[in-house]
Amino acid sequence: MKDQFAGCLLGGAAGDALGYTVEFMDQQQIQSWFGHSGITEPQPDSKSGKALISDDTQLTLFTLDGLIWAYEAGLPYAEGGLYPSYLRWLYTQTGWIADRALLSLQPHEKGGGILAQKELYFRRAPGTTCLNALRSGKMGTMAEPINGSKGCGGVMRVAPVGLFLNGDPAYAFRVAAEAAAITHGHPTGYLAAGALAAIIALLMNNVPLERTPAEAIRLLRRYQGYEETEAALESACELYGGTLPAEHAIRRLGLGWTAGEALSIGLYCAMKNGGFERPLALAVNHDGDSDSTGAVCGSLLGAEGKSALSAEWESKLELSAYIRGRAGELAAVRKKPAGKKK
Repeated sequence: MKDQFAGCLLGGAAGDALGYTVEFMDQQQIQSWFGHSGITEPQPDSKSGKALISDDTQLTLFTLDGLIWAYEAGLPYAEGGLYPSYLRWLYTQTGWIADRALLSLQPHEKGGGILAQKELYFRRAPGTTCLNALRSGKMGTMAEPINGSKGCGGVMRVAPVGLFLNGDPAYAFRVAAEAAAITHGHPTGYLAAGALAAIIALLMNNVPLERTPAEAIRLLRRYQGYEETEAALESACELYGGTLPAEHAIRRLGLGWTAGEALSIGLYCAMKNGGFERPLALAVNHDGDSDSTGAVCGSLLGAEGKSALSAEWESKLELSAYIRGRAGELAAVRKKPAGKKK
Protein backbone atom coordinates (compact mmCIF):
# COMPACT_ATOMS: atom_id res chain seq x y z
CA MET A 1 0.00 0.00 0.00
CA LYS A 2 2.88 2.38 0.75
CA ASP A 3 4.03 1.88 -2.85
CA GLN A 4 0.58 2.85 -4.12
CA PHE A 5 0.61 6.02 -2.01
CA ALA A 6 3.95 6.99 -3.54
CA GLY A 7 2.90 5.84 -7.00
CA CYS A 8 -0.27 7.93 -6.94
CA LEU A 9 1.40 11.12 -5.74
CA LEU A 10 4.51 10.78 -7.90
CA GLY A 11 2.37 9.78 -10.87
CA GLY A 12 0.21 12.85 -10.42
CA ALA A 13 3.28 15.07 -10.10
CA ALA A 14 4.82 13.54 -13.24
CA GLY A 15 1.65 14.16 -15.22
CA ASP A 16 1.50 17.68 -13.86
CA ALA A 17 5.12 18.42 -14.78
CA LEU A 18 4.76 16.92 -18.25
CA GLY A 19 1.62 18.96 -18.87
CA TYR A 20 2.88 22.16 -17.26
CA THR A 21 5.56 22.39 -19.96
CA VAL A 22 2.85 22.71 -22.62
CA GLU A 23 -0.09 24.04 -20.60
CA PHE A 24 -0.46 27.21 -22.62
CA MET A 25 0.18 25.65 -26.05
CA ASP A 26 -2.39 24.17 -28.39
CA GLN A 27 -1.72 20.81 -30.01
CA GLN A 28 -0.33 22.34 -33.19
CA GLN A 29 2.17 24.36 -31.18
CA ILE A 30 3.12 21.30 -29.09
CA GLN A 31 3.84 19.28 -32.23
CA SER A 32 5.72 22.16 -33.80
CA TRP A 33 7.97 22.31 -30.74
CA PHE A 34 8.33 18.62 -29.84
CA GLY A 35 7.57 16.78 -33.08
CA HIS A 36 4.60 14.82 -34.37
CA SER A 37 4.29 12.69 -31.21
CA GLY A 38 4.25 15.78 -29.02
CA ILE A 39 5.81 15.91 -25.58
CA THR A 40 6.55 12.38 -24.34
CA GLU A 41 9.10 12.76 -21.54
CA PRO A 42 9.95 15.22 -18.76
CA GLN A 43 11.68 18.40 -19.87
CA PRO A 44 14.36 19.63 -17.45
CA ASP A 45 14.35 23.29 -16.48
CA SER A 46 17.49 25.14 -17.58
CA LYS A 47 18.24 26.38 -14.05
CA SER A 48 17.33 23.47 -11.77
CA GLY A 49 17.74 20.61 -14.21
CA LYS A 50 14.36 19.24 -13.04
CA ALA A 51 10.97 18.96 -14.68
CA LEU A 52 8.93 21.61 -12.87
CA ILE A 53 5.69 20.92 -11.04
CA SER A 54 2.85 23.45 -11.13
CA ASP A 55 0.32 24.71 -8.60
CA ASP A 56 -1.51 21.39 -9.08
CA THR A 57 1.16 19.43 -7.21
CA GLN A 58 1.80 22.25 -4.77
CA LEU A 59 -1.85 22.22 -3.71
CA THR A 60 -1.88 18.42 -3.63
CA LEU A 61 0.94 18.53 -1.09
CA PHE A 62 -0.92 21.10 0.99
CA THR A 63 -3.99 18.82 0.84
CA LEU A 64 -1.85 15.97 2.16
CA ASP A 65 -0.52 18.16 4.94
CA GLY A 66 -4.00 19.36 5.84
CA LEU A 67 -5.30 15.81 6.14
CA ILE A 68 -2.55 14.89 8.60
CA TRP A 69 -3.07 18.15 10.49
CA ALA A 70 -6.80 17.52 11.04
CA TYR A 71 -6.43 13.78 11.67
CA GLU A 72 -3.80 14.12 14.39
CA ALA A 73 -5.69 16.98 16.06
CA GLY A 74 -8.98 15.09 15.91
CA LEU A 75 -10.65 17.91 13.98
CA PRO A 76 -13.04 17.86 10.99
CA TYR A 77 -10.99 17.60 7.83
CA ALA A 78 -12.21 20.66 5.92
CA GLU A 79 -12.14 23.37 8.56
CA GLY A 80 -9.63 21.67 10.87
CA GLY A 81 -6.81 21.05 8.43
CA LEU A 82 -7.53 21.57 4.75
CA TYR A 83 -8.70 25.18 4.90
CA PRO A 84 -5.81 26.43 7.07
CA SER A 85 -3.40 24.43 4.93
CA TYR A 86 -4.72 26.09 1.78
CA LEU A 87 -4.34 29.48 3.48
CA ARG A 88 -0.68 28.60 3.97
CA TRP A 89 -0.42 27.82 0.25
CA LEU A 90 -1.94 31.24 -0.44
CA TYR A 91 0.87 32.74 1.64
CA THR A 92 3.52 30.96 -0.44
CA GLN A 93 2.05 32.50 -3.58
CA THR A 94 1.22 36.02 -2.40
CA GLY A 95 3.05 36.68 0.87
CA TRP A 96 -0.32 37.49 2.45
CA ILE A 97 -1.96 35.66 5.35
CA ALA A 98 -4.75 36.76 7.70
CA ASP A 99 -3.51 34.85 10.74
CA ARG A 100 0.25 34.76 11.14
CA ALA A 101 -0.08 31.99 13.72
CA LEU A 102 -0.55 29.68 10.73
CA LEU A 103 3.07 30.32 9.79
CA SER A 104 4.32 28.68 12.98
CA LEU A 105 5.12 24.98 13.17
CA GLN A 106 1.95 23.07 13.96
CA PRO A 107 1.77 20.02 16.27
CA HIS A 108 1.65 17.58 13.34
CA GLU A 109 4.79 18.98 11.71
CA LYS A 110 8.25 17.53 11.96
CA GLY A 111 11.51 19.22 11.00
CA GLY A 112 10.88 22.46 9.20
CA GLY A 113 7.35 21.64 8.13
CA ILE A 114 5.85 22.14 4.69
CA LEU A 115 6.59 25.87 4.67
CA ALA A 116 10.31 25.10 4.72
CA GLN A 117 10.13 23.77 1.13
CA LYS A 118 11.34 26.66 -1.01
CA GLU A 119 10.06 25.10 -4.24
CA LEU A 120 6.50 25.50 -2.95
CA TYR A 121 6.89 29.29 -3.00
CA PHE A 122 7.47 29.46 -6.74
CA ARG A 123 4.48 30.81 -8.67
CA ARG A 124 3.57 28.24 -11.27
CA ALA A 125 0.46 29.76 -12.81
CA PRO A 126 -1.68 29.57 -9.64
CA GLY A 127 -5.39 29.49 -10.40
CA THR A 128 -7.19 32.81 -10.01
CA THR A 129 -10.25 31.11 -8.53
CA CYS A 130 -8.21 29.50 -5.76
CA LEU A 131 -6.36 32.72 -4.99
CA ASN A 132 -9.49 34.86 -4.88
CA ALA A 133 -11.54 32.40 -2.85
CA LEU A 134 -8.84 31.98 -0.23
CA ARG A 135 -8.15 35.71 -0.08
CA SER A 136 -11.83 36.40 0.61
CA GLY A 137 -11.55 35.41 4.28
CA LYS A 138 -14.47 32.99 3.94
CA MET A 139 -14.32 29.20 3.68
CA GLY A 140 -16.61 27.93 0.96
CA THR A 141 -18.78 24.89 1.62
CA MET A 142 -21.23 22.83 -0.38
CA ALA A 143 -24.09 24.31 1.65
CA GLU A 144 -22.77 27.88 1.32
CA PRO A 145 -20.86 28.13 -1.98
CA ILE A 146 -18.22 30.82 -2.18
CA ASN A 147 -18.66 31.30 -5.95
CA GLY A 148 -20.09 29.57 -9.00
CA SER A 149 -16.83 28.13 -10.31
CA LYS A 150 -16.63 24.64 -11.78
CA GLY A 151 -12.98 25.02 -12.73
CA CYS A 152 -10.55 22.15 -12.29
CA GLY A 153 -8.67 23.73 -9.36
CA GLY A 154 -10.49 21.51 -6.89
CA VAL A 155 -10.31 18.14 -8.61
CA MET A 156 -6.60 18.34 -9.41
CA ARG A 157 -5.56 18.52 -5.73
CA VAL A 158 -7.60 15.83 -3.92
CA ALA A 159 -5.77 12.58 -4.72
CA PRO A 160 -4.41 12.36 -1.13
CA VAL A 161 -7.98 12.18 0.18
CA GLY A 162 -8.67 9.01 -1.80
CA LEU A 163 -5.42 7.50 -0.56
CA PHE A 164 -5.86 8.41 3.09
CA LEU A 165 -9.55 7.46 3.35
CA ASN A 166 -9.38 4.43 1.07
CA GLY A 167 -11.15 2.24 3.62
CA ASP A 168 -14.41 4.10 2.93
CA PRO A 169 -14.82 5.38 -0.66
CA ALA A 170 -18.09 7.14 0.21
CA TYR A 171 -16.38 9.07 2.99
CA ALA A 172 -13.44 9.85 0.70
CA PHE A 173 -15.94 11.23 -1.80
CA ARG A 174 -17.51 13.47 0.84
CA VAL A 175 -14.25 14.83 2.24
CA ALA A 176 -12.80 15.50 -1.22
CA ALA A 177 -15.97 17.32 -2.27
CA GLU A 178 -15.75 19.42 0.90
CA ALA A 179 -12.08 20.14 0.15
CA ALA A 180 -12.86 21.35 -3.36
CA ALA A 181 -15.87 23.37 -2.20
CA ILE A 182 -13.55 25.53 -0.11
CA THR A 183 -12.64 27.32 -3.35
CA HIS A 184 -15.04 26.05 -6.02
CA GLY A 185 -18.77 26.53 -5.47
CA HIS A 186 -20.42 24.93 -8.51
CA PRO A 187 -21.56 21.32 -7.92
CA THR A 188 -19.39 20.11 -10.79
CA GLY A 189 -16.40 21.89 -9.25
CA TYR A 190 -16.63 19.86 -6.06
CA LEU A 191 -18.47 16.67 -7.06
CA ALA A 192 -15.87 15.84 -9.72
CA ALA A 193 -13.28 16.05 -6.93
CA GLY A 194 -15.37 13.68 -4.84
CA ALA A 195 -15.63 11.25 -7.74
CA LEU A 196 -11.86 11.25 -8.31
CA ALA A 197 -11.13 10.58 -4.63
CA ALA A 198 -13.67 7.74 -4.58
CA ILE A 199 -12.11 6.19 -7.69
CA ILE A 200 -8.65 6.34 -6.12
CA ALA A 201 -10.00 4.77 -2.93
CA LEU A 202 -11.54 1.96 -4.97
CA LEU A 203 -8.28 1.42 -6.84
CA MET A 204 -6.50 1.08 -3.51
CA ASN A 205 -8.93 -1.74 -2.76
CA ASN A 206 -8.00 -3.53 -6.00
CA VAL A 207 -11.15 -2.63 -7.92
CA PRO A 208 -10.19 -2.58 -11.63
CA LEU A 209 -10.05 0.93 -13.07
CA GLU A 210 -12.69 0.16 -15.70
CA ARG A 211 -15.19 -0.74 -12.96
CA THR A 212 -14.65 2.30 -10.75
CA PRO A 213 -16.72 4.90 -12.69
CA ALA A 214 -19.96 2.98 -12.12
CA GLU A 215 -19.39 2.94 -8.36
CA ALA A 216 -18.38 6.62 -8.41
CA ILE A 217 -21.63 7.44 -10.21
CA ARG A 218 -23.61 5.53 -7.56
CA LEU A 219 -22.01 7.71 -4.87
CA LEU A 220 -22.36 10.84 -7.00
CA ARG A 221 -26.13 10.49 -7.24
CA ARG A 222 -26.46 11.12 -3.50
CA TYR A 223 -25.70 14.79 -4.12
CA GLN A 224 -27.64 17.56 -5.80
CA GLY A 225 -26.27 18.86 -9.07
CA TYR A 226 -24.56 15.58 -10.00
CA GLU A 227 -25.74 15.41 -13.61
CA GLU A 228 -22.82 17.17 -15.32
CA THR A 229 -20.20 15.09 -13.51
CA GLU A 230 -22.13 11.91 -14.23
CA ALA A 231 -22.22 12.81 -17.93
CA ALA A 232 -18.45 13.42 -17.89
CA LEU A 233 -17.77 9.98 -16.39
CA GLU A 234 -20.18 8.27 -18.75
CA SER A 235 -18.63 9.98 -21.77
CA ALA A 236 -15.14 8.83 -20.76
CA CYS A 237 -16.36 5.24 -20.45
CA GLU A 238 -18.32 5.35 -23.70
CA LEU A 239 -15.37 6.69 -25.68
CA TYR A 240 -13.00 4.23 -24.01
CA GLY A 241 -15.16 1.38 -25.29
CA GLY A 242 -15.61 2.91 -28.75
CA THR A 243 -13.51 3.09 -31.89
CA LEU A 244 -12.94 6.84 -32.14
CA PRO A 245 -9.21 7.67 -32.31
CA ALA A 246 -7.90 8.93 -28.99
CA GLU A 247 -7.07 12.41 -30.26
CA HIS A 248 -10.65 12.92 -31.42
CA ALA A 249 -12.10 11.34 -28.29
CA ILE A 250 -10.22 13.79 -26.09
CA ARG A 251 -11.52 16.72 -28.13
CA ARG A 252 -15.03 15.43 -27.60
CA LEU A 253 -14.43 15.25 -23.84
CA GLY A 254 -13.40 18.91 -23.74
CA LEU A 255 -10.33 20.92 -22.85
CA GLY A 256 -9.92 20.09 -19.18
CA TRP A 257 -10.45 23.61 -17.85
CA THR A 258 -13.57 22.53 -15.94
CA ALA A 259 -13.50 19.89 -13.23
CA GLY A 260 -15.72 17.46 -15.12
CA GLU A 261 -13.60 17.71 -18.27
CA ALA A 262 -10.32 17.26 -16.39
CA LEU A 263 -11.73 14.19 -14.66
CA SER A 264 -13.09 12.63 -17.85
CA ILE A 265 -9.94 13.25 -19.92
CA GLY A 266 -7.66 11.93 -17.17
CA LEU A 267 -9.85 8.87 -16.66
CA TYR A 268 -10.19 8.14 -20.38
CA CYS A 269 -6.42 8.33 -20.92
CA ALA A 270 -5.66 6.16 -17.89
CA MET A 271 -8.03 3.48 -19.18
CA LYS A 272 -7.09 3.75 -22.85
CA ASN A 273 -3.44 2.72 -23.04
CA GLY A 274 -1.28 0.29 -21.07
CA GLY A 275 1.82 1.18 -19.12
CA PHE A 276 2.52 4.60 -17.66
CA GLU A 277 4.27 6.83 -20.17
CA ARG A 278 1.89 6.35 -23.12
CA PRO A 279 -1.35 7.27 -21.32
CA LEU A 280 0.36 10.16 -19.58
CA ALA A 281 1.56 11.56 -22.90
CA LEU A 282 -1.94 11.10 -24.29
CA ALA A 283 -3.35 13.07 -21.37
CA VAL A 284 -1.23 16.18 -21.97
CA ASN A 285 -0.94 16.45 -25.76
CA HIS A 286 -4.10 18.45 -26.47
CA ASP A 287 -5.31 22.04 -26.68
CA GLY A 288 -6.43 22.47 -23.10
CA ASP A 289 -5.36 22.36 -19.44
CA SER A 290 -2.60 19.82 -19.90
CA ASP A 291 -1.12 19.88 -16.40
CA SER A 292 -4.43 19.17 -14.67
CA THR A 293 -5.46 16.38 -17.05
CA GLY A 294 -1.96 14.94 -16.74
CA ALA A 295 -2.13 15.13 -12.94
CA VAL A 296 -5.48 13.32 -12.83
CA CYS A 297 -4.29 10.62 -15.24
CA GLY A 298 -0.99 10.08 -13.41
CA SER A 299 -2.72 9.86 -10.03
CA LEU A 300 -5.05 7.16 -11.32
CA LEU A 301 -2.23 5.17 -12.91
CA GLY A 302 -0.17 5.30 -9.73
CA ALA A 303 -3.06 4.35 -7.45
CA GLU A 304 -3.90 1.46 -9.75
CA GLY A 305 -0.54 -0.01 -8.80
CA LYS A 306 0.06 -1.58 -12.18
CA SER A 307 2.17 1.16 -13.66
CA ALA A 308 5.04 2.72 -11.76
CA LEU A 309 6.96 5.88 -12.46
CA SER A 310 10.34 4.82 -13.77
CA ALA A 311 13.47 5.64 -11.79
CA GLU A 312 14.62 7.79 -14.72
CA TRP A 313 11.43 9.87 -14.71
CA GLU A 314 11.47 10.17 -10.93
CA SER A 315 15.07 11.42 -10.97
CA LYS A 316 14.05 14.21 -13.36
CA LEU A 317 11.05 15.34 -11.33
CA GLU A 318 11.19 18.39 -9.07
CA LEU A 319 10.63 17.57 -5.36
CA SER A 320 10.41 13.84 -6.09
CA ALA A 321 12.24 12.84 -2.90
CA TYR A 322 10.03 15.13 -0.83
CA ILE A 323 6.87 13.79 -2.49
CA ARG A 324 7.93 10.19 -1.88
CA GLY A 325 8.71 11.00 1.75
CA ARG A 326 5.35 12.69 2.32
CA ALA A 327 3.57 9.76 0.68
CA GLY A 328 5.24 7.43 3.16
CA GLU A 329 4.25 9.71 6.01
CA LEU A 330 0.62 9.77 4.88
CA ALA A 331 0.57 5.97 4.70
CA ALA A 332 2.11 5.69 8.17
CA VAL A 333 -0.23 8.23 9.78
CA ARG A 334 -3.22 6.38 8.37
CA LYS A 335 -2.30 3.42 10.62
CA LYS A 336 -2.20 5.55 13.79
CA PRO A 337 -5.22 6.21 16.02
CA ALA A 338 -6.85 9.53 15.26
CA GLY A 339 -7.09 12.33 17.78
CA LYS A 340 -10.40 12.94 19.49
CA LYS A 341 -12.86 14.57 17.10
CA LYS A 342 -14.13 17.91 18.36
